[in-house]
Amino acid sequence: MNLRIGSRGSQLALWQANHIAALLRGQGNTVEIEIIKTTGDRLQAVTFAQAAAESGTTKGMFTKEIEEALAEGRVDLAVHSLKDLPTELPEPFTLAATPPRVDPRDVFVSVNFANLAALPQGARVGTSSQRRRAQLKALRPDIEAVEFRGNVDTRLRKLSEGQVDAILLAAAGLDRLEKTEWVRERLEPRDFCPAAGQGSLGIETRKGDTTILDALRFLDDAPTRFAVTVERTALAALGGGCQVPIGVHCRPAQETYDRVPQVSNLRPGNDLPSVAEVEIYGVVAAPDSGKAIRVFHQAPLSADPVALGQITAQMLFDAGARPLLAPAGE
Repeated sequence: MNLRIGSRGSQLALWQANHIAALLRGQGNTVEIEIIKTTGDRLQAVTFAQAAAESGTTKGMFTKEIEEALAEGRVDLAVHSLKDLPTELPEPFTLAATPPRVDPRDVFVSVNFANLAALPQGARVGTSSQRRRAQLKALRPDIEAVEFRGNVDTRLRKLSEGQVDAILLAAAGLDRLEKTEWVRERLEPRDFCPAAGQGSLGIETRKGDTTILDALRFLDDAPTRFAVTVERTALAALGGGCQVPIGVHCRPAQETYDRVPQVSNLRPGNDLPSVAEVEIYGVVAAPDSGKAIRVFHQAPLSADPVALGQITAQMLFDAGARPLLAPAGE
């Protein structure tokens, strides 16, 4: 079968698309990759707030144009960083597969400082994420968060030029691009909760295209699907997207990430170790004040992941998260 993949044009996006293409070719398919420029790519020079004002919303900023290509039949599937994919996909699209997840944590990157605790008072940290900004404020209220956009290489270059003292990035991006020499500290979810779906890929296609869905089925990894379903359900119940100060993370209980499938071995079927329970972290934080509401709970693997996501959201509401999620002025 000839399959056409739609992808953004960044180095990381193309790594992800080529990785999936290689797996599909291993099943005897021929694969082409079409690079599609999204709204988020075109508005790299402005803040997310400015991008939202210009485009009307940040939801789907990195997916809208790719979905248009899917709808028109110009591509057969799209490869996304799952954390960029809205929790509710518009018709007629579906999340066809979630390949094995890699390290979902955020990482602290700096030229001169070994970890977040070592930063001096008043240090400047670059991030474009409201979630990271809010949790940074909660942990280190003395630090200034600086709006920092661009692809991985652009951000690393700005850091090396001394524009900031450190930056916060997703571990998965640096691992996939083999730039782990930049990593100074991997931040644990109990202290710095990742975005829903972070470290995971999302393979999107047309809901009714059974031939394509059948061809992609082997890519789906059951443990990853379980975890990200919990996370994305909670995010949806909280009313959040990829640019809200919400972190939700589900993992096998007692997982230390030393057994998470490595980038060099990212093939479906690499199940995480069998454990009896999962643990779920959730946080809602205010970027301006650093006030954070955190919850944690454990559940059996036999539980319904959708129900677990809804429970996590309700726990956050019950703990007082609702006012932190209200638009300014409400």
